[in-house]
Amino acid sequence: MNAITPSIAELTAAERDRILAKTALFNPPPITTADGRRELVGLSREELAAEMAAMGEKPFRAKQLWHWIYHQGETDFARMTSIAGPMRAKLAERFVVSRPEAATVQTSRDETRKFLFRFRDGQQVETVYIPDPEEDRGAVCISTQVGCTLSCKFCHTGTQKLVRNLGAAEIVGQFMAARDSYGEWPSPKDDKPRLLSTIVVMGMGEPLYNYENTAQALKIIMDHEGIGLSRRRITLSTSGVVPMMDRCGEELGVNLAVSLHAVTDELRNEIVPLNRKYPIEELMAACRRYPGASNARRITFEYVMLRGVNDSEAEARELVRLLRGLPAKVNLIPFNPWPGSPYQTSTHEQTARFAAILNEAGYSSPIRRPRGRDILAACGQLKTESERATRA
Repeated sequence: MNAITPSIAELTAAERDRILAKTALFNPPPITTADGRRELVGLSREELAAEMAAMGEKPFRAKQLWHWIYHQGETDFARMTSIAGPMRAKLAERFVVSRPEAATVQTSRDETRKFLFRFRDGQQVETVYIPDPEEDRGAVCISTQVGCTLSCKFCHTGTQKLVRNLGAAEIVGQFMAARDSYGEWPSPKDDKPRLLSTIVVMGMGEPLYNYENTAQALKIIMDHEGIGLSRRRITLSTSGVVPMMDRCGEELGVNLAVSLHAVTDELRNEIVPLNRKYPIEELMAACRRYPGASNARRITFEYVMLRGVNDSEAEARELVRLLRGLPAKVNLIPFNPWPGSPYQTSTHEQTARFAAILNEAGYSSPIRRPRGRDILAACGQLKTESERATRA
């Protein structure tokens, strides 16, 4: 009797389990302070309710705290005035509501603001707020890992080895601290303008290699009784961790961006080494399966323009072929130089020719204007001095 060949779904599930097991090796430290108090930021609604139940409190107490933490942005229990004074004191004995420390804050000539956030164990990540040049709104680019495991050749972050994953508190905390910086509490209602109007999960790290923490943080951000940012205002960028893309689409339904950067496996293997594991054909199939993709919610393909490497007109035409039938747009990103980088930015003329081929085929292909270059805050420039602790 012939052995039964495993289905694609079974193989994908097995690979997903392997990824999650490996992720656990880089888990963040416990979310407690030196004096033993537990951090409430980053807990799910269910976890927060369980903490209150352990104190003998009813479920409504968790709802009150959720409102103060995520709608009002309050960090001091003493100012949570809808909670009775003795209860506030009990909460302060057991818990904290905090933010990552802003070790440095730099503001670019174009008003882009870069935060270097330091966590309790001393590790650091960079987070960037990119204001819209024409309207009172903008995007917060958040990080999901200290360092990165992917080593993409054109990316400064890729030269920093993966140190550890960020926890849900550290991921959502970046957005909350950015809101502190701009005084944007309480959470604006949908009919009011917000400066921090969108989130792009495009900072340091590969979010799908830290899926569970990233997902919990984004669910908190999307909760309508708290921060209340809709899934249409959140874009998650991946270099193509194919087994996790389906789960992301089903559970989160946020906008998807794919760091493509090459149209052949030969070149992508070189500049995006993850392609050796999940080649272009598998990646594009996962994009076609992505739930919710439509002309109204197109998948964004990010393509950094490297002079003489991936910017020919023939490659533009091959990109059109790869995208055929997909609801897609392409962000053409001028390469942002960083110290020691081996690449040069494509010329404006060549980038325009590349864009014209895509546009003529019906794919919107804006050329992204670099922001925050003067403070190394542009795409692909983020890096910190955090290093993996040496094991004894």
